[in-house]
Amino acid sequence: MSQTVDRALSILPLLAEGPADLGQVADRLGVHKSTALRLLRTLHEHGLVYRQSDQRYRLGARLFALAQEAMENLDIREIAHPHLVRLNESCGHTVHLAVHEEGEVLYIDKVDSRYPVRMYSRIGKPVAITVAAVAKLLLADLPEPERRALAEKLDYPLYTPRSTPNAAAFLKELATVREQGWAADLGGHEESINCVAAPVRGADGRVVAAMSVSAPNVVVSAEELLTLLPLVRRTADAISGEYSGRTPVKDTV
Repeated sequence: MSQTVDRALSILPLLAEGPADLGQVADRLGVHKSTALRLLRTLHEHGLVYRQSDQRYRLGARLFALAQEAMENLDIREIAHPHLVRLNESCGHTVHLAVHEEGEVLYIDKVDSRYPVRMYSRIGKPVAITVAAVAKLLLADLPEPERRALAEKLDYPLYTPRSTPNAAAFLKELATVREQGWAADLGGHEESINCVAAPVRGADGRVVAAMSVSAPNVVVSAEELLTLLPLVRRTADAISGEYSGRTPVKDTV
């Protein structure tokens, strides 16, 4: 039975490359045409493949519906939280998770620092969009026309001398963030607070969330915080893998 399931599932990535006829499917699976036909008929009955008028098979609409439904029901916070906790336990600093919704970047999870000095960020609170590292990552992933239109609409408060001063500077920074794949806020919102962030990506490679590690200067310098970037990026990659389905969760049964 497991071999049958394995063969049936092997048909789906083949058809993702484009329509294929019965002979092509049988050749790819290394089975007789009658076996390939039985598998295709079963998949067809469940709407996972569709037989065209030219007798070739392609992926069925039901497969796309299931994928869309699964994506809509994924909770990025639930998936990310254990990873954020482990990162916090490893480095001791405040860890955030943020998303871009309706023109704002919002914190949706937070794990507090183990140190006495705490940050006043709150879950559900919008971030300072022109300076926050998580915001830079989320906005940098937007198509260029959207980035430019958004940048032109934003205000640029000078929270500190290191704050982003205008749209031109913001767009330049977003271009850098997009190229390097990570972002930082080194005293741009509060002079005493530094932050490094990495993107969480979905199955299509788009940034669906951003996570960060933040700490005050009295606990760790900006240079020392930047040394945590590889760990932050590995954590974001682990969340991305689980969220997109590339990395299966280990079976504990």
